[in-house]
Amino acid sequence: MTSSIDSIPTIDIAPFLTGDADGRARVAAEVARACKEIGFLVISGHGLPQDVLDRAIDRCLAFFDLPEAEKMAWGPTGPAKQRGYQAIRTRSLAHTLGEDAPLDLRETIFMGPVDDHREHFSDTPEAATLYAPNILPDTPPGTDGALVELYRAYERLSRDVMRILAVALDQPEDYFAPMMDRHFAVLGAHHYPALAAPPEPGQLRAGAHTDFGAVTILAMTDGRGGLEARTPDGRWLPVQAPKGSLVVNLGDMMARWTNDRWVSTLHRVATPEVGDDGSRRLSMAFFVHPDFNAEIRYIPSCLAPGETPKHQTITAGEHIRRKIQRSIAA
Repeated sequence: MTSSIDSIPTIDIAPFLTGDADGRARVAAEVARACKEIGFLVISGHGLPQDVLDRAIDRCLAFFDLPEAEKMAWGPTGPAKQRGYQAIRTRSLAHTLGEDAPLDLRETIFMGPVDDHREHFSDTPEAATLYAPNILPDTPPGTDGALVELYRAYERLSRDVMRILAVALDQPEDYFAPMMDRHFAVLGAHHYPALAAPPEPGQLRAGAHTDFGAVTILAMTDGRGGLEARTPDGRWLPVQAPKGSLVVNLGDMMARWTNDRWVSTLHRVATPEVGDDGSRRLSMAFFVHPDFNAEIRYIPSCLAPGETPKHQTITAGEHIRRKIQRSIAA
């Protein structure tokens, strides 16, 4: 029987982080339920500093207000496409699922790890793009510093989130920790400007897709034409988070790790009415990717006796490489 979900579960994770035994168990159980039912949750009590987030949002909005030529100066020139500025209509997330859809109506600043792991992977050429140097705008002043500060804050929070997920999967709290020492997580500052002209038929701000990595942690501003998740019974449900709360959703790696016990949910960003000035949006998304060589294979607690794994084992790096390649405009 397909379950009916009318709102995204909201969970205060502070009791887990403070170490209270009963609180830890309760949070892990609530998270496990949300991950199984829809793969989306809204978290409070997470500890990510609001001033750090607000500063990054302010600087990024100022950057996106610059003339296009100035923004393009910060675009990638090499093969690493998740670095620097990406203009509107350069990607289609729906393409990652094989859909023939118009290019997305969003622009982005991408950044990868602050720590430099290139020497460790010097004998692995295929890892180069995922650990490529960052291209961080220094205009308007403070943009680069604000992004680095937010990346570090998200990085700390992501380790806490992975600890909670491990316990929710009946694994030791540090189950994922050895896979995260040289992660290649990506921060994406996604800007969705108000529409000045009608979109193409079927064109969205971000086409329906599932996220590529382990989990995504997301902060977003208000604005009409926002994030929607598809429920198990096929409806599109708005995803909203009050100020101070964050959205967490599972990605394809987590679905593979859990042998599809948990879901990587289809989601999209809807298109607003043309000329609606109240539809401008900015989202600050942290895509949690483990080490390049981390094996994405079923977690023992997610495979019943006699059950066959639904996915072949793949490295995190190869999984992401394939997904990114499908999303980029020719």
